[in-house]
Amino acid sequence: MQRLTTKYAVVASFCALAVVGHPTSAWANRDSREAAAQQFQKGSLTDGEATAAAGASREVAYSGSGAGGDRRGAGGLSVPAAHWSPPPCWYAPMYSPKQLKKKVEDSPYSLTGRQPDNGGIKQEVDTDIRHKYTEGDYKNFNLKKEGEGKFWAAVPNPDEPNAAKRQSCTKLPFWVKNGERPDVENAISPRILSQLAFARVRVPETELELNPAGRQTVNLPTWVWLDADRYRKLSVTASVDLGGGEKIWATTTVTPAALRLSPGTQEATTYPSSGECRAEGGRIGVPYRKGSGKKKPPCGVTYLRAAAEGAGYPLKATLTWKASWEGSDGSGDGSLPDGEYAGTRQVSVQEIQSVN
Repeated sequence: MQRLTTKYAVVASFCALAVVGHPTSAWANRDSREAAAQQFQKGSLTDGEATAAAGASREVAYSGSGAGGDRRGAGGLSVPAAHWSPPPCWYAPMYSPKQLKKKVEDSPYSLTGRQPDNGGIKQEVDTDIRHKYTEGDYKNFNLKKEGEGKFWAAVPNPDEPNAAKRQSCTKLPFWVKNGERPDVENAISPRILSQLAFARVRVPETELELNPAGRQTVNLPTWVWLDADRYRKLSVTASVDLGGGEKIWATTTVTPAALRLSPGTQEATTYPSSGECRAEGGRIGVPYRKGSGKKKPPCGVTYLRAAAEGAGYPLKATLTWKASWEGSDGSGDGSLPDGEYAGTRQVSVQEIQSVN
């Protein structure tokens, strides 16, 4: 089947030249994934991508405290693209012999994950793909092995903005016995699952507790802390059933690690002076206690000038979540980045007038 391999490489190269990529900025949140799912349903992506993504949603299962987030508002973690990027595609168990047979009968070319606008190549590729699964590498789609394994196929990551990267897993579906994982680059693994789980984490919006709760006063410290019951360790487990009673999984855990305060004006003092409040004893910041009004808070800010009438200072709080993971094969390391989630609130600051 050298003819198929060579020709498919030509098709892949042709399509890659036709693709216009987009710059990667940050790991997309769950809302973008839901939008991508709607795109699949509307058919705005290629048939192969839509089929693979639909299969991936069936094959990868998610669970855990971080999979749904806090109902008062939640979102995905932001990670600078220069520091980390998710896998653009991977291979996973996708089709039973019967399912692959139907897929090929409906549209062989769709297995390539590309639209059939390739200068008349489609008919020849269709013929080669049919031959591959009927009397070439496989006999009659391995129908006699129904239940003994699955055909693994490429899964493009719908959150990858660069189409060329998204389509870089170019192998046509290949057979793998139940309970086994192929020795193929980008085959689904605990490491890849840890990254998919990380992308699935939903954290609560970063909302500060302040004292005073309302308007602040010039030269008097504002105490800042986070609700320890709301900002706690979260985890998501992603798993794939390999058949034969075998599963692989990875659990990704994120923990609040530090809160960075940006007062919104240079005429302010932060506590600590770095503006970064580290987690201590499972919480960030200390709730205000009566009689502590003039003490320096372990986490907080003092404004040195009043805000303009009717306005305020944008107090920005960025919460860093430290990530770690463990896999079903005992793997786990520091390969996941720390994620961030920021929030901003307007703070009114007044100056107390004294009478001599």
